[in-house]
Amino acid sequence: MNAWSPADLVDIVAQALLERAHADDLEQAVYGFDSLDELGLHPLIQEAFRREGMGVWPEQRYPDDRERTKRSEGKRCDVVLTQAGLPIRDPLVKGTLFDEAPACDPQDGYWLEIKTVAQFESTGPFRRYSAELLNAVAKDVRKLWGDGIITTSGLLLVLFTASREIAEHDLAAWHRKCLDRGYPIGSPAVRGIAITDRIGNQWCSAAIFGVRGL
Repeated sequence: MNAWSPADLVDIVAQALLERAHADDLEQAVYGFDSLDELGLHPLIQEAFRREGMGVWPEQRYPDDRERTKRSEGKRCDVVLTQAGLPIRDPLVKGTLFDEAPACDPQDGYWLEIKTVAQFESTGPFRRYSAELLNAVAKDVRKLWGDGIITTSGLLLVLFTASREIAEHDLAAWHRKCLDRGYPIGSPAVRGIAITDRIGNQWCSAAIFGVRGL
């Protein structure tokens, strides 16, 4: 049974984003959290999962690359989630005296790539908005799909748009494009919140697409 529910995970993310939006309003911040770059949102998302008792392990090498002896080599995933805070077992030490027990085997964790795309940045409209969705975001789907060991994984897309209608249209269009390309990606679990318009964005959507249809 799959212990990882995209709907449950996206609920956690959406709640954290809602709390941050309220904090920005109380602070009367000049720029809200929609002005942060992708890496700027990672700590907020990671902390939300930690509060739920999960193990949260950023920048983990993909399992197919973990056999490389040089730990600096190989593709990395934005974050891996484990049950009950367990560490991820290193295949290089599995079965040796240095093996951590208990630990989570890589195939039992939830491998999550995180992408943020905004219609508007602090400098104005983001001119590569469509290209970022269609190309850069899809690359992370291919990374998850291409690993031969991962069994549960997903893409978290945080999308900032001028309206809810734009978000709904663009998320559906992006999903169709992925299916047209043959990517094994499931229907998204989506949550959205209204945000104060500071730079042009008035809606924030969080969507988790299970890869391999999960």
